[in-house]
Amino acid sequence: MFARIKADFKAIFSRDPAVNNVFEALIAYSGFHAIIIHRLAHQLYRVGLRTIPRIISQISRFLTGIEIHPGAEIKGGLFIDHGMGVVIGETTVIGENVTIYQGVTLGGTGNEKGKRHPTIGNNVVIGTGAKVLGSFEVKDNVKIGAGSVVLSEVPANATVIGIPGRIVKKDGQRIHAARDLDHADLPDPIGERLLDLEKEMDELRDEIINQYSNKKIS
Repeated sequence: MFARIKADFKAIFSRDPAVNNVFEALIAYSGFHAIIIHRLAHQLYRVGLRTIPRIISQISRFLTGIEIHPGAEIKGGLFIDHGMGVVIGETTVIGENVTIYQGVTLGGTGNEKGKRHPTIGNNVVIGTGAKVLGSFEVKDNVKIGAGSVVLSEVPANATVIGIPGRIVKKDGQRIHAARDLDHADLPDPIGERLLDLEKEMDELRDEIINQYSNKKIS
């Protein structure tokens, strides 16, 4: 547990350029606080306790704005940036060196029993407000764009955007002419469609003008 907490702490310095010193990282990072509390609650959960870990997780939610069910399995190096509104469900599994931004939900899709939350691979980045819902794998090195809703398995080394989520990049190759994922400049599928419609209207207008001009000449 302590090795994972150490990896979580080091992740702050490797992934947040705003951090200034160790004291600030210890005191001012609610995401780190939520992870520490979760790791303590998870240890109690693993030995068969249920109510006490849930109470601890709710206290953590009140203090940090981040809700992590004590049953969730989280490996080392998790970085929750800002974190307000993050929800991580009971049967979620999170791999190493994962980055989660505020408003992310790793949840289920109904009242089913058993494994009902996603399994997140290593080195995954989940953008602001993204929802990953259901029991499936998001494999290693995946990037999920802000506001996306992912409902099915994502292969390794892929970039996913949109509602529902669609793969726009795989193994360095672009799909559907999408741009590279930048958390501050994500592809906008709605905007791209509007541009396509505008282009089609311009082409239709030119065609009508050409037909009208040809009639006048004849």
